[in-house]
Amino acid sequence: MIRITNPAQNYAWGSVTAIPELLGQPVTGEPVAESWMGAHPSAPSRAAAADGEIGLDALIAADADALLGADVVARFGTALPYLLKLIAAGSPLSLQVHPHLEGARAGYAAEEAAGIPVDAPHRNYRDRNHKPELVYALTTFEGLCGFRAPRRAAELLVGLDAPLAKQLHGVLTAQPSAEGIRAAFTQLLEPATRPTPDEVRELAAACAARLVDGSPSPRADANVVALAEAFPGDPGVVTSLLLNPVTLQPGEAMFIPAGGVHAYLHGLGVEVMASSNNVLRAGLTPKHIDVDELLRNIDYVAAPPIRIAPEVFHGATRVFSAPVADFELSVTTVADDQAHPLPGHGPRILLCLDGDLTVADTQGGTLTLGRGQTAFAPATDGPLTVRGAGTLIQADVP
Repeated sequence: MIRITNPAQNYAWGSVTAIPELLGQPVTGEPVAESWMGAHPSAPSRAAAADGEIGLDALIAADADALLGADVVARFGTALPYLLKLIAAGSPLSLQVHPHLEGARAGYAAEEAAGIPVDAPHRNYRDRNHKPELVYALTTFEGLCGFRAPRRAAELLVGLDAPLAKQLHGVLTAQPSAEGIRAAFTQLLEPATRPTPDEVRELAAACAARLVDGSPSPRADANVVALAEAFPGDPGVVTSLLLNPVTLQPGEAMFIPAGGVHAYLHGLGVEVMASSNNVLRAGLTPKHIDVDELLRNIDYVAAPPIRIAPEVFHGATRVFSAPVADFELSVTTVADDQAHPLPGHGPRILLCLDGDLTVADTQGGTLTLGRGQTAFAPATDGPLTVRGAGTLIQADVP
């Protein structure tokens, strides 16, 4: 097992306190949106080396067969297939979609051919990988995920004293199907048809008035009002009426497939995803927006958020298995000095959420992790056990 340290991402939407307090680090006043634990070349974790530090990506590349295992190399190549993160949304973040594998490969090739630097702010595809992801809530976690049923979206627009609401209602009632959702969503975002900032503000004001008078859906109207305060005049504010609101309580998890539209609103959680930094944005952000590319990659099928029910392993561990081959997440809570077996195999990243825990491998090696400390366990370590008192997050490859 190898101790690792992890880079922080200081995006403006991050919480000033949530991640530093969880990791036992000083609060500096700067927002900390994410902490990355993995080997993505954009921001790899670091490990101690003879001459200082080495990126986990470089460490793995030097001996991939041993560190990843032959099975993982055969399926995914010589790079760690997942990325583990802490995410702390202090304010809403972008209306976004992550691409499917085919779209990511094509988009990356096109931007490479165009000579766009991989770290350019206006670049969409920073790697060739898809990005399905799972989020596990550490606090109450609020978001928007996937499209509502068209009839339900149409119902939310009834009674709003705003011309834009009436237009969208007409679109959805004329086509109460995925095509109607596509038409309404596209109308809101495409440059030729998108509403003016004043039209967006007018609809947001109508939602605010309806909240006072007695809303048929206070949650939907409140989301519109909150987004309008954060991003006044942005058409993404209105798209929230087309999307499913979702609340995860601590200990609950949700899966977002590639192609699934979503926006996180508030909360602290753990994310595990395919190792990718490909994000296509259409609004609710000061970052690069590419509406056309997002619309090419989005899935319009109306469906409720995909909540993942855990399986219990040896009494102490809950395993959250996503419907992808790249990753799974497990959460182990122990409160004694017995050795509890951990599920999973191959390359694993371990994060101690709280307490003091000692992890042991089959080679006789042990490593003690305190709150906020992390480690990489290579495939050669074999099965792991944990003892002590605390909670351990593990990402691995199923």
